[in-house]
Amino acid sequence: MSVLSNGLSVASQTMPGLMTSTISLWVDAGSRADKMSSSGAAHFLEHLMFKGTKSRDQYTMEYEIEDMGAELNAYTSREQTCFQSHCFDECAPKMVEILADITQNQKLDEGAIEREKDVILREAEDVAQNHTETLFDHLHAVAYQNQPLGNTILGPESHIRKMTKRDLESYVADNYTADRMCLVGAGGIEHETLIELAEKHFANVKTSPNPIALGDMRRTPSSFTGAEVRVRDDTMNQLHLAIAVEAVGWRHPDYWPLQVMAAILGNWDRGLGASPLLSSKLSHLIQTNGLANSYQHFFTAYADTGLWGINMITESFDRVDDMVHFTLKEWTRMSLSPTTSEVERAKSQTKAAQLLSLDGTLAISEDIGRQMLTLGRRLAPREIERNIENVTEEDIKRVAQRYLWDKDIAIAALGQTEGLLDYNRIRADMSSMIA
Repeated sequence: MSVLSNGLSVASQTMPGLMTSTISLWVDAGSRADKMSSSGAAHFLEHLMFKGTKSRDQYTMEYEIEDMGAELNAYTSREQTCFQSHCFDECAPKMVEILADITQNQKLDEGAIEREKDVILREAEDVAQNHTETLFDHLHAVAYQNQPLGNTILGPESHIRKMTKRDLESYVADNYTADRMCLVGAGGIEHETLIELAEKHFANVKTSPNPIALGDMRRTPSSFTGAEVRVRDDTMNQLHLAIAVEAVGWRHPDYWPLQVMAAILGNWDRGLGASPLLSSKLSHLIQTNGLANSYQHFFTAYADTGLWGINMITESFDRVDDMVHFTLKEWTRMSLSPTTSEVERAKSQTKAAQLLSLDGTLAISEDIGRQMLTLGRRLAPREIERNIENVTEEDIKRVAQRYLWDKDIAIAALGQTEGLLDYNRIRADMSSMIA
């Protein structure tokens, strides 16, 4: 890891013997950095960066990338934007040049902006067909009401249609600064080579007026609200339900116990051949009583906050209350009596999920970039393993009592919601051990 004089970070992992590398540019800003009046600007800008720059048009850029046999993609999340390339090592100088060009020399043409509006609106229509994504957008909207973190990444249709050149230029000026950027390499590329390329192509990127190191808090803290949203649609043959509590951010010491606790309660899908054999007590309750089609515990962390909870899908509309009750009863049990065996099993599963996913330059590049932006450094795999291994049964009880026991919840429901009982009835189960 290195830092240029203007504050831009460079991080890499050289993997000897490889002839290819993943080179990506990470920006510590996503839809959460949008202004409330122009939410969707971060994602809109990402689209426009592939429509040409002041020095090369869209087709020239595409031909250059194809001629190298390379790939270039991008995505926007709530807190980060990533521009990611995969290429032969000898093509690295050209790919870094292109990454610098699209992020520094945007051609924000009014005509291109108008044309891209229809493209993004079609993408929004596709996202609306994905019930899981829609559900989590509703969950964020109700948990972080009237705050940037509650906005959808694409933004509402009204904002997309009204997006202007000034909105996009303002977003670039505020967020595409050197202290918010990290150039990442993973593969055959040497760190010294990546530094030279960064100094050549990114040395002129301006630093923000009040620069801070990557990983330090630079966002307005969010406020969690215990509330619900129900979108009833009786044409759907399922109920999609998410329940979440407020958790912690990436840098909080309780991050790892919360990860392990999510693994204890686990995931389950009736379509899996081994679904009756899973170790989670909740899975046996759900399986035995036919309460759901599937469920998945999640922990989504942000800089200063997080959502810890469960996403469930069911067709058993007359047993929704049972499904919710037994789920929250298991949550409550974590505050009182998690067993040593399930904690140890969950630790092994968490280590596997964290470490076995680091397979290939793309995965390693993502791991480096995300950790640089959230922590300011990369945790070595051994450090991750140690953090997980240090979680104890008492840690699980402590975090459950702190974040689950008698805490407000955010609820989002989509589909046939008539079987879902009153919010206060569900909220009461957060501190109840009644059978």
